[in-house]
Amino acid sequence: MLLPQPACVNVLLDRYAACAEHDAAQVYARVALALAQAETPARRASAAAAFLQNMRDGAIGAGRIMANAGTQAHASMVNCFVQPVGGHDASLSFQAGLQQALETLAMGGGVGYDFSSLPPLAAGSPGRADAPTVHEAIDQYDAACARLAFEGSRRGAQMAVLSCAHPDILDFAQAKHGRRRWRTFNISVAVSDAFLAAVQRDEPWPLVHHTPPGQAAIDAGAFQRTDGLWQYRQHSARRLWDAIAREAVHSAEPGLLFIDTIARANNLRALETIRATNPCGEQPLPDYGCCVLGPINLTRLVDHPFGLGGPASVNLAKLAGMVRIQVRMLDNVIALTHWPLPAQQAQALSTRRIGVGVTGLADMLAMLQLRYDSDAGRQAASEVARCIRDSAYAASAALARERGPFPLYRAADYLSDGAIGDALAAEVRVAVRRHGLRNSHLVSYAPTGSVSLAFADNCSSGIEPAFGWTYRRRVVLGAAAVDVPVENHAWRQWNLHFPHEPLPDYFRTAQQVAPEDHVAMVGVLQPFVDAAISKTVPVPSDCSVERAQALFMSAFKLGLKGITLFRPDPALAAVLGSATAGADALATPSACEGCA
Repeated sequence: MLLPQPACVNVLLDRYAACAEHDAAQVYARVALALAQAETPARRASAAAAFLQNMRDGAIGAGRIMANAGTQAHASMVNCFVQPVGGHDASLSFQAGLQQALETLAMGGGVGYDFSSLPPLAAGSPGRADAPTVHEAIDQYDAACARLAFEGSRRGAQMAVLSCAHPDILDFAQAKHGRRRWRTFNISVAVSDAFLAAVQRDEPWPLVHHTPPGQAAIDAGAFQRTDGLWQYRQHSARRLWDAIAREAVHSAEPGLLFIDTIARANNLRALETIRATNPCGEQPLPDYGCCVLGPINLTRLVDHPFGLGGPASVNLAKLAGMVRIQVRMLDNVIALTHWPLPAQQAQALSTRRIGVGVTGLADMLAMLQLRYDSDAGRQAASEVARCIRDSAYAASAALARERGPFPLYRAADYLSDGAIGDALAAEVRVAVRRHGLRNSHLVSYAPTGSVSLAFADNCSSGIEPAFGWTYRRRVVLGAAAVDVPVENHAWRQWNLHFPHEPLPDYFRTAQQVAPEDHVAMVGVLQPFVDAAISKTVPVPSDCSVERAQALFMSAFKLGLKGITLFRPDPALAAVLGSATAGADALATPSACEGCA
């Protein structure tokens, strides 16, 4: 029997326990009862019991659900938002857009924005309140978020996205050199198919900006083409690509969003435009879009771990049942949560996006005696992902039969050639065709660092390999931040059963997995994820720019929706520190901790 780890208890009490709660069981009981209130009176007791048992089995809500459900806090249970940046047209002033962002951040949501509509530095005078430049705008958002007060060790989480065609794209890509600027932000470049083709052909790349009617381009070097589109200059696509890769290697930012891949794979591509993601990248969303998340701890589904008592295997039947309950619980959140903005509520009710996710994937593979970086490991992971997708769509079809499909549902979006319905199991396609879907999107693989600590004995986070088997983590104790020891869940299980035996080769840390194998794992999972996957690709300290560029291109060709690299650097602030090799500490991307 494993005793609770002090670091895990600390995170539970600091981030998720309500007044008078002191363990996970009490949190589960509060959340289950609260989310059952969306049911009819006759079903509330049975729903609460089902939600409670599902959480005990490892299917929990994301951080905002576990912290806020059933409390008196006027806070959101939704983790992921994307909002427009004002100032580029008459519909939303810049200050109004900033105020909307602060309202969402203050209620606990992480927010992503596309800043591409803002003018480049060459197009106007710096400091204009009605239309600041990209960097001025991000500076203001960053400063305003940093001034907000957050409970416990949480902090605001934001994502800044800029189009690869924006005239300020090079300055944007280099803005976080050394990760000293925009501390509440992760940043990503939205790269298009056309840009990647220009890179491969070594062609010039035009940097352009669409100027609203009535606003003239001030820079004398700019010339108007059509419909207010001003071309400022041409840049070598390969030189821009090289600069982006150099910064990604040095400072872990920017990440890339393959924006055309995102558009092609969007279930609602005929109805909405997506230009940005939430802060950690697992949820591409339209303006005012949002998503309710909930991971399932895969370590709880391994029968005969490490071959104890029989061949190790994943109980897919149990997983399918847990997914069905999880879909219902997350759908209930949409009906019960507080919404920072009316526009977010309207968007959520029209699409009812949810994101069933996972945590403990790498620990699950170790318990199955499979290497994370093996074909067999990737095959096992893809079988789990297929089960989650098919079970989630079946559950959503069943909910649509009971509660009605989401208002924007159109069968053609899901059942036409090339739509996700083509890949679903035959019986699931029949159910979708007959009843529609309750939720437009159903699967999203997010980072789960804090909830994995609080509720899963520090299992490997999301789909990431473990950072290390034993290390130290900075946590808040009272008013002080201190480093405390923490151990990986699968490693603890191994040592419980085999205390005097060496660790087998199928235990692989993030640093032991080659970058190409990190990308390959996302590649086999993405076909089963209708939203996206948050995954950092660690690269060695001597990683070349050429290798980074090859990883980017491989990710694009495998159909990934985004990619972020991380190179260990002792000069960069780290959340985690190795117990034996602090110089190789792995830093968590800056905003993700605040989004959990």
